[in-house]
Amino acid sequence: MRILVVGAGAVGGYFGACLAAAGRDVTFLVRERRAAQLRAIGLQVKSPNGDFGIEPSDLKLISAEQLVSAKSAFDLILLATKAYALDAAMDDFAPAIGGEAAILPLLNGMRHLDMLSARFGREHVLGGSSRIVGDLDPEGRVLHIEHWQDLVFGELDKSVTPRIEAIAKTMHGASFEDQLSPNILDFMWQKWVFLASLAGLTCMLRGSIGEIARMPFGVETEQAFLQECAAIARASGYPPAGKSLANVTARLTDPQSMLTASMYRDLQKNSLVEADHILGDLLRRGNALGLESSLLQAAYVQLSVYMAGREGA
Repeated sequence: MRILVVGAGAVGGYFGACLAAAGRDVTFLVRERRAAQLRAIGLQVKSPNGDFGIEPSDLKLISAEQLVSAKSAFDLILLATKAYALDAAMDDFAPAIGGEAAILPLLNGMRHLDMLSARFGREHVLGGSSRIVGDLDPEGRVLHIEHWQDLVFGELDKSVTPRIEAIAKTMHGASFEDQLSPNILDFMWQKWVFLASLAGLTCMLRGSIGEIARMPFGVETEQAFLQECAAIARASGYPPAGKSLANVTARLTDPQSMLTASMYRDLQKNSLVEADHILGDLLRRGNALGLESSLLQAAYVQLSVYMAGREGA
C-alpha cells in the first residue's frame, strides 16, 4: 500500500515516521521549508516510548509541483494538517486522488469531513482520530510529549470494507496503537468534546488544567465548560458514554495536571490557531439546536479577537 503523508508536523511526522520505520511505503508531501529540515537531519522523533528516526537518505519527499508532474498513484492519503491549512492542502494533494484512493484525515472536529467530501466525493473519505501530544522543536524534530500514541479509523457508513481492512493491516505493527472502529463518527465526537473543552479552557484562562483547577471556582468552571460541549454532542445524536464522560471530567479537573491543548501552545507562540474549526463549528451546531453555550462562546470570541489582531498585524 502506497501512503502519502500530508503534513509532516508533530502528528503526521510521528505516525509517518512510525510507518516508515516499520517498512511501509511512505512518501511525505512537504513545503520547501519543511523539506529543507528533513533533508538536513532526517525525520527524528524524541519520545518517552523511545527515540527513533528516519535518515535523510531513506526519506521519500515530494512537493506539490512534483506531485502534479509525477502523476503518482497513492492508496492512502494520511492527512495531518492544521484545519486552517486544509484548503491549501487539498489543492496540493488533489493530483494524488484517483481510483480507490482513500483519505484518512486526522484533523479534529467535523467540518473537514464535509469539506473533503465536497471536493473529492464522500466515497474517498474515511473517519479518523488520533490521541497524541506532540510538537516540533526549532530544528524540526518531532517531540512526542506523552505516552499516548493511538490512531483510530473507520468507514463513515460503519461498514467493514476490504479497503478499510487493508488499511488496518497496514497500520498494525507500526509501533503505535491502531484501532479499526465501525463507529468512527461517535469516537470523533467524543474526542471533539474533550478537545474543545481543553482548548477553550486553557486558551481562555491562560493556564494548564491543574493551574485552573487550583484557583477559586476553577473546577466548577472546568466542569461547566465540559457540560456545555457534552450537551451539544448529546443533542447532535452522539451522547458521551457515562464512563467516558467521567474519565474526561477527571482529566479536565485534576489539580495536579500539566495538560494544555496544542491550541494553547500555538497561542503562546503567536501562531495561527484552529479556533473556528474546533470551537466555532461546535458553537454554531449548538446554536442551531437551540442550546446556550456561554463559556464556549466567550472562548471562541476571545480567540477570534486574537486571530483578527494577528492577521491585522
